[in-house]
Amino acid sequence: MIMSEKCKQHVDSCRFCWMCHHICPIGNATGQERNTARARALGISLVNREAIELEEIMDNIYECCTCGACVHDCITGWDPVMFTKETRLQAALEGKTPDYINALIDNCLETGNAYGKTEICPTLVEAVKAHADKKDTLLLLGVDAKFMACKQALKAIQVLEKAGVDFSVLENEAPSGAQLDFLIGAANETKEQMTACAKVLDNYNTVVVYDPNDAKAIKQLYKEYGIETKANIVTFTAFVAGLLRDGKLEAKNSGKAVVFQDPYQLSRDLEETEEAREIIMSYAVLGEMLLNRAETVWAGNILMAQYMPEVIKLVAERRIFNATSIGADTIVTACVGEYVSLNNVEQDKVKIISIEDLILG
Repeated sequence: MIMSEKCKQHVDSCRFCWMCHHICPIGNATGQERNTARARALGISLVNREAIELEEIMDNIYECCTCGACVHDCITGWDPVMFTKETRLQAALEGKTPDYINALIDNCLETGNAYGKTEICPTLVEAVKAHADKKDTLLLLGVDAKFMACKQALKAIQVLEKAGVDFSVLENEAPSGAQLDFLIGAANETKEQMTACAKVLDNYNTVVVYDPNDAKAIKQLYKEYGIETKANIVTFTAFVAGLLRDGKLEAKNSGKAVVFQDPYQLSRDLEETEEAREIIMSYAVLGEMLLNRAETVWAGNILMAQYMPEVIKLVAERRIFNATSIGADTIVTACVGEYVSLNNVEQDKVKIISIEDLILG
């Protein structure tokens, strides 16, 4: 397998190291050694040494959620996410990507989203039409919200309406490229999708990005891939926190005790941890999960649930257990993927709500 020398160095450094063994949300959910960063590095090293074929490890390569907990926890600076994404890219170039992943990639290329959806729910259609006129500010909802959680997309719109923001929403959003980046890394198709999105965003002064997955892609990955946008890109949480500070949202604290589920895209990748807390503390009494901010534990997503639903359910169950272990009965989310994942668990101990739910009451 063709792999950069940098990635080979990281693979060979990780393959016999157990330093991050305890931190992987997938490994902890399954209890399987194969789901640790060490085991993934060992498999890749065997391919590099021509002991096994690339196809033999690809299921395992796609069992990584790329949350970066292993990277954050490594005091020696090794990066399992980097070599995992490079392996996905090489598999795509060699035509060795699993069929179930190819189906998601094809959907991204044909419909702009991995789910192959082309229509949004009627209530969201009407809400989007009400903001069809061109304004200086764009609310970018993202494919997860638009196609898989339209009620949450609608709530995001309602929050900005409540604050009196003059904004646009696009009926046919350009996909950010975040899903393709997860599936095949820095492929030409990924960069082309990102470039097309950046051109659309350039038509606006400010772009409020609802989904942290898209925010990470646009604010971080675009720069890494040499893609520029002239728009001011701001996360939904940061934008709403600003509305509260400016008095455009009038908050009343209910006194309800809640804990916050930090999205890793905000807390680890974009180093944004306090904005969501500002919002939550305006409406409720905030407690903390034992692992929070940059130490957060991923709680699942919609994309990986398409091909490993039972494992994603286990991941969400463990995060709910983390909350019940400290006596929490309400988790507030700031990522639509985690909101859906946590709510897919059948349980009656913890209520899962979004920041939008807090604001709208």
